[in-house]
Amino acid sequence: MLFNIPIEFLLFAGTLLGVAVWHERNLQIAVGGLFSIVGYKLWAQHFALLPHFTHEAPLILNLLGLLLGFAILAKHFEESGLPDLMPRYLPDDWKGGWLLLIMIAVISSFLDNIAAAILGGVVARRVFAGRVSVGYLAAIVAASNAGGAGSVVGDTTTTMMWIAGVPALHVTKAFIASAVAMTVVGIFASRAQQRYQPIRKDPPASSMVDGIELSVVSSVIATRLITVALIIAGAATSNILLDFPAAGAWLAILIGAWFHPIPWREARNAFGGAIFLIALVLSASLMPVAALPAASWHTTLGLGFVSAVFDNIPLTALALTQGGYDWGLLAFAVGYGGSMIWFGSSAGVAIASSFPEAKNTGLWLKQGWYVPVGYVLGYFTLLLLLGWHPDILQAK
Repeated sequence: MLFNIPIEFLLFAGTLLGVAVWHERNLQIAVGGLFSIVGYKLWAQHFALLPHFTHEAPLILNLLGLLLGFAILAKHFEESGLPDLMPRYLPDDWKGGWLLLIMIAVISSFLDNIAAAILGGVVARRVFAGRVSVGYLAAIVAASNAGGAGSVVGDTTTTMMWIAGVPALHVTKAFIASAVAMTVVGIFASRAQQRYQPIRKDPPASSMVDGIELSVVSSVIATRLITVALIIAGAATSNILLDFPAAGAWLAILIGAWFHPIPWREARNAFGGAIFLIALVLSASLMPVAALPAASWHTTLGLGFVSAVFDNIPLTALALTQGGYDWGLLAFAVGYGGSMIWFGSSAGVAIASSFPEAKNTGLWLKQGWYVPVGYVLGYFTLLLLLGWHPDILQAK
């Protein structure tokens, strides 16, 4: 202990501070922080490292598989030509950006939030002519996390609740808070993005797809879309059946290789971001947190802010073990809360891999100020409408 604070917490806090300040070296800082925590626990506590990492291995493999696999998914989706057609169907003013955020949230409700954020980023890059503000990138991450918060198949944390015995209907209450948050975030983010770079009114003349007729007869485009659909369906199916969406995603990627070569370069580009997230997740798992404060709406509200810097998976596991939470409020808090900082959620790390400017934590907080505002307003709206209704028994 130092100043009555466990050394591990100080090392982890130093790692997060380093990532926030020196974002150009975020990977080196995160890995260095992990090694410092591991080294301390081995030296001072004779920590049993192998059993701990063996326990965390399924989660790590799943995160690695999803981040790399969905990077490949994004490339297939980009080359299908559909993102170029989006300006035809989105309004020509700020409401187009808002509608895009709503679409991302809807997609995330039945697909993993990482994939929803990546696909949203691909479309945003096209409809805003490659100039996407950091504030709008924060809104994309918020939309993907908001959509997944109310669905037991939309986020790892809600899936954990479902498997532990929390009824799916208890989690769906989070959609009320998500709707309020996305109303606030969507309006402010879309207006700011429209001032930064207006949405394109028409697809470019060189677009691969020029009308529905061509898309129907083009076997190249059709097979790209088939591959995209296979990856989405594979991830969703294996998430429900195996609680391991990466397995289904990669099986679909291999099947899709019959139609188009696998764009391995995209996976290599996403590898650094995946290792960064894994280092933070492992560091968080090594923290000496045996239990959370007593379950209450105050505690749950605070967990949302904690999720912005501390991985929400171990927080959710502790809450399930402890019991006594309102699972709808908790699902929104730990799901959406990570959107407040880019490295607070896997969706944010995925977006930052495609848009390196998003790694500027100060810019994320400055331009994306409406994300925490949306969190507070959404949380208290749900609390005031439905109240605090904890489960007396622990989830099973």
